[in-house]
Amino acid sequence: MTKFVFVTGGVVSSLGKGIASASLAAILESRGLKVTLIKLDPYINVDPGTMSPFQHGEVFVTEDGAETDLDLGHYERFITTRMRRANNFTTGQIYQSVLEKERRGDYLGKTVQVIPHITNEIQEFVKRGAAVGTPDEVDVAIVEIGGTVGDIESLPFLEAARQMSLKLGPNNAAYVHLSYVPWIAAAGELKTKPTQHTAQKLREIGIQADALICRADRPIPSEEREKISLFSNVAQSGVISMWDVNVIYKVPRMLHEQGLDQLICNKLNLITPEADLSMWDRLVSEVELPKAELSIAMVGKYVDLSDSYKSLNEALRHAGMKNQARVKIHYVDSETLDKDHLEPLKNVDAILVPGGFGKRGIEGKIAAAQYAREHKVPYLGICLGMQVATIEYARHVALLEDANSTEFEPQTQNPVIALINEWRGADGSLNVRDANSDLGGTMRLGAQSSDVTPGTLAFKIYGSVVCERHRHRYEANVNYLDALRKAGLVISALTQEEQLTEIVELPQNVHPWYMGVQFHPEFKSTPWDGHPLFNDFVKSALALKKN
Repeated sequence: MTKFVFVTGGVVSSLGKGIASASLAAILESRGLKVTLIKLDPYINVDPGTMSPFQHGEVFVTEDGAETDLDLGHYERFITTRMRRANNFTTGQIYQSVLEKERRGDYLGKTVQVIPHITNEIQEFVKRGAAVGTPDEVDVAIVEIGGTVGDIESLPFLEAARQMSLKLGPNNAAYVHLSYVPWIAAAGELKTKPTQHTAQKLREIGIQADALICRADRPIPSEEREKISLFSNVAQSGVISMWDVNVIYKVPRMLHEQGLDQLICNKLNLITPEADLSMWDRLVSEVELPKAELSIAMVGKYVDLSDSYKSLNEALRHAGMKNQARVKIHYVDSETLDKDHLEPLKNVDAILVPGGFGKRGIEGKIAAAQYAREHKVPYLGICLGMQVATIEYARHVALLEDANSTEFEPQTQNPVIALINEWRGADGSLNVRDANSDLGGTMRLGAQSSDVTPGTLAFKIYGSVVCERHRHRYEANVNYLDALRKAGLVISALTQEEQLTEIVELPQNVHPWYMGVQFHPEFKSTPWDGHPLFNDFVKSALALKKN
């Protein structure tokens, strides 16, 4: 029978519930348990796919094509279980499901209410995320509830969590609450009152925390932990200090040494071997003892919020670890770049242009791709970064005047990037194959396989087939591929079904390392193995730097 651990937060948001939840999952997995994580988001959007990265950070895409919260990226980087659509749901999805049932008459004319209909639906979604009753059912499901205790939006989720512990019976549910313990510089001390109040608020809702994880900029002394224990009704052994660290992969060891995993196992009546965190120790050692340093310019439009590129940041760091190097990321706002202002690119070892949507900052990204191509700087373009590299090459090498994407310039003479249903044949009619495609004007999401051309850089990295996750609407226009090839651009991978462009590159006798990929490889990078594409990108940049 699956056991559940509900993780809640208090006082302020952005405390690191995702890291804490993923770290607890990692420790439990190291004890031989099969673990998954589920994220409950209290906003009414159906998913974060339509939300600005400034509002919500990056959108993480699962293998089955779900647009989800960025915390699912932390989950996949900390444990071996892969996330699915069912591992993240929102208030919007819950209400949508309940209203569809009401319209079908599933409730037999009853008045539909928050209790029991909404809370019951939440519980069913949680069980689905844990794969209860299926061959994939897990031993422990860690359920992270977004928002902070006291927010009106998260009350139905907290009520559903309270009800689940009653229905599951003793030793089948545990509650972990994450709180903030601020350091008041003027007083010269840590203040426990906010944590006392948030624990009290949680009890008012009907939930007694089994463990309190106290976030602070420093370790919390035993005297303050004793005080928190006294006023929160949590045993002092359950008051866990979680302080700021320079490497997030130190957190599993930190929580384990304070006995959090043993506390949870005792509460859930789980008998397991001791945790073996030796691989985490080796990982931290690799991070802290680099032999080289590499600077990479990330030219994007959401650089004011680093969480907008969370998985990318981690993927670059993972690749650095695999190459025994510290990767320093320099965020460059693409709106500040043009052909006459490229100073931020002149002192870096490599350039990366990430994905994005909309016209803002596009010419700066195109200028970055041109600079990397002409100055032989290693270049990796991801999603939109591949598209701007294609546009740049079409303009300046293939000499296709006004080459652009219809996303940015609908009336462009040469739409080298376009929606599938915008591609037209020589007679002006819609391309028959693509006119009937259900991909036109919609998002291509999730994992998809492509065939790789032998003898290319892509083949060296991936082999004959590449399977990666996608999140985009616009594609490289097939009607321009021959012209681009004649001008020297290598189309090194095409999707197996629609023959859509997946990877473009320059021959290695022309440029040491220049590639654009339509997919998002960062979603599959882990601290243990990195990702072959990022690993090779960083390795090439390091080799050029040494020379």
